Amino acid sequence: MNLFTARLTGKMLSTDTFEKTVSELQARVKRWRQIEKSPELAEYVELKKLIESSDFRERKQTLMKRKYQDTDEGRKMEAYKRLVNSRSIRRYQQALRDEVFQAFLAFRETDEFQKVQSVKECLKSSVMRRYNILYHSSYFKNFLKVQNSLELKQLASLEQEVKTEDFQTRHALWADAKRWQHSEEYQKEQRFLELAKSDDIKFFYEQREEKIDWAELFRPSFEDHMASGDNWKPGYGYANPAMKEGHSRTSERQAYVNGKNAFFVDGRMDIETREESKKAVAWDEKKGFVEQVFDYTSDVMNTKDVFAQESGMFAAKVRSQGIGHHFFGLSTGKPNGPMIALYHYNGKTHQMGLVNGDKTKMVDLTGMLRSMYYVYTFRWTKNELMWYVNDMEILRLPNRLPKEQMFFFAQSWLPLAEKGGEGKLKVQWVRAYRGVDDSPLAQRNAAAAKAEETAAKKAAK
Repeated sequence: MNLFTARLTGKMLSTDTFEKTVSELQARVKRWRQIEKSPELAEYVELKKLIESSDFRERKQTLMKRKYQDTDEGRKMEAYKRLVNSRSIRRYQQALRDEVFQAFLAFRETDEFQKVQSVKECLKSSVMRRYNILYHSSYFKNFLKVQNSLELKQLASLEQEVKTEDFQTRHALWADAKRWQHSEEYQKEQRFLELAKSDDIKFFYEQREEKIDWAELFRPSFEDHMASGDNWKPGYGYANPAMKEGHSRTSERQAYVNGKNAFFVDGRMDIETREESKKAVAWDEKKGFVEQVFDYTSDVMNTKDVFAQESGMFAAKVRSQGIGHHFFGLSTGKPNGPMIALYHYNGKTHQMGLVNGDKTKMVDLTGMLRSMYYVYTFRWTKNELMWYVNDMEILRLPNRLPKEQMFFFAQSWLPLAEKGGEGKLKVQWVRAYRGVDDSPLAQRNAAAAKAEETAAKKAAK
């Protein structure tokens, strides 16, 4: 695969652009998750649910459009005012306050009241004359008319109701021409609109869920910016502790020197292959372990004691220079593999892929400048294995890996069959990310696929 052409045609991002993109994705997810847990978003969601409800819309419409005179409170208050201000009822209430008239009413209940129409009796008493006048007055006639009237009963009932606190509150609401602006619902709607305009809420809803789900993959479970060698140990990281770590092979030109050729400088790990004589233990396919003098030294490093993970996404920013083979990838610690090659320079070209006996699958990468760093990524799901350079997919295979953890592994060596010389493997940083099958989108897709499969089986029957 020619990456030079991919860069020119824009099919692959530059390393700087890709790193910036990933960094932005990480920042976006971090912000999105912070907002997701914020009280402001919780408040917004509740208000949105309320404001979009039919009850709220109906309430708003009622408060804004209903006329005061059409409300029960308005009608009752108008009826109350009409009765209170009616001439007959006012004269009736005035009579109740008049001491002379009250005395007349009291006298009316006595047996002597029958004399009030007697001229003779009226001539005898000024009080009787006064009562006689009241008896024949419109004042008294109005009193008798109103006393047991329906209007007076209505007034009493209305007066009892309109003076209650509950009625006064409701009446004040409907009598207010700006009742909507003064309502609790209006305040909630204004708060909702305020939250909807906030940068955080807008950002939260502008992100498409599948993009956030993809960006979730870029949450590291392990990362090393190579400021020190604390995470790295010399050797192959063999699963069997009885096996010799850091041995060379008799088919190679270099001896491994227990981490002495691994340097952590300028925020990166350099594994150097140097021209220097060194006696070391080497594995011979026929004789087993033997001592041998090598003309070169190099190293092999691993993170087994610090980090190992099953499935997920693994990335490293790597380049190499000089002579030799340089490898960076993942290992199970078993001599016969499998191994994942994120980066392999085989002395002639770059490669990526799976190292697994007769199932080995490697892809040659041409058009690459060895002086340039690239980000090499491996995605490991329960169904697939995928390799990338920057954002460009290079290889995709069905998952045939055993269910076990793998760790980062780096190595430089010189095959005996090839020309010797000095070289370096340079690792700028490494990162591992959580298992991608745990993401919400992956779970939804799996559920949808299962439902589709179930439906297909039912249809087949």
